[in-house]
Parts: sequence; structure tokens; C-alpha cells
Amino acid sequence: MGVDITHALELQRRGIEAWMRAMASGAGHAHMFAADGVAAAVVPACPDRSVVNSVVYEDAGSLAAAYGGLAAAYEAAGVRAWTVWSPDNDREAIALLRGEGHLFDGEPAAMLLDLDRLPSPDLGDLDWDADASPREVGRINDLAYGHHEDGGYEPAIAQTSPGDGVRLYRARVDGEPASVLETVDTGSDCMVAWVATLERFRGRALARRLLHAALTEARDRGMATSTLQASRMGLPIYERLGYQTVCRLHMYERRRR
Repeated sequence: MGVDITHALELQRRGIEAWMRAMASGAGHAHMFAADGVAAAVVPACPDRSVVNSVVYEDAGSLAAAYGGLAAAYEAAGVRAWTVWSPDNDREAIALLRGEGHLFDGEPAAMLLDLDRLPSPDLGDLDWDADASPREVGRINDLAYGHHEDGGYEPAIAQTSPGDGVRLYRARVDGEPASVLETVDTGSDCMVAWVATLERFRGRALARRLLHAALTEARDRGMATSTLQASRMGLPIYERLGYQTVCRLHMYERRRR
């Protein structure tokens, strides 16, 4: 499909903001910081996890105007690490962030899928449902990515409130939850987050099949597109489902040591 980059980046921004709002809806003392053109999740339950303390913005001017308030909000909440998501070609915003002491911390692929192009599902014997608990999603993410022993993401994810467009999916193997993911509807876009499979269950295409089931449901309820931010490990999974890379999103982290 031909991709309108401006529109695709707006979908990314809105999707990340919706994901942040779902996460900040209940995590202890969490809240959203809002300024003209800027939104941020402030999640003190995970003060050293910048991913859950994320910032998105509409343009570099908005980010510059809000920066002082952002830094003050994180400082007041006791958050020691926070990150700003910036399109890789936004040189003005990146220069601002570097000047404020932010360090480059990753470049996930911003991906987009037209759900009309989603292949017909072939789920095989997948045992799945949309009844995962937030704590289950957090626990499996921390175990899958090695964060369970160093203050992971579960305290933030566990307070997510399903409903209002938020759905939590799981796949089981022999009755044991093995793979999870979250979807968040915003407008006509279905944003995907927290995709994880326990290491001992990898190699069975659980995440791909579970995501295919979730996207089929999204299309059936009228969603037109799906967005996500892919790591290098996840990229092939999403490409098999038809996602296209729009650009790279650079993450610039500020960490108080």
C-alpha cells in the first residue's frame, strides 16, 4: 500500500498516547501529563523504567515549550528515567533532547498494517482468549525479557484497566499461559503492545498466531489499521502478517543516576 508518512506518524503518536493512557489509568499514583501538543505518562510505580514513562509530541516547538514542565513533573513524581519518542528525521527535536542530556536508547520500527490486507487466519490448535489479566501480561513480559529480577514492568502493566478499547490476549500451552499481548483501540486504529512469549515456549509461532487472532477481531469490530513499534526480534513476526515499516522512532532517554 502507498503510505502517507504524515498520516502514519500521526497514527503512531495517537496509538502510543492511547497505550500510555491505558497504563497510567491505575498504576499507583500514575497520571498523564498534558500540554499543548505533548502527552506523557508519569508512572512512579516503575521509576527506573523509561519505556513506561514515555512522552510523545506533535512537533518540536510543542516539545520545547513543554519541556520544563515535563522535567518538573517527572522530578516531582520521583521518576528517575523517562523517554521521548521522536521520528528519526526530526532533527530539531533530537537536538533539543541531546542538549537537555537525553541519550539515544533505541530505534524501534514504526509499523503500519491496513487490516483489509490481513491474511485469513490459520491458527491451528492455538488455545487462546482475550481474558488475560493485567498482572499476567506484566509477569510474562518481565519473564520473557529478563526483567523479573530487576524491578520490571509488572507494577505498571498490572494496573491497566481492560475495557474502553483495551484488550488483553493470551495463548496457553497445556493450560499454562505462554504468550500475551495487549491491543488498544483509538479511533479506527488498533495499537499493539506488550507482545511476549515465555522462552521455553518459543519456536511455536504463538505470538504470531495470537496476534493474528487479535487483529482479526479488530478488523471484525471495524478497525481500519493497526500500528505497533517493533524490536528487531519482533520485526519478522509482524512482516509476515503484512505490517510495513514507516520509519524508525528514536527513543531519547533522560536518566537521573
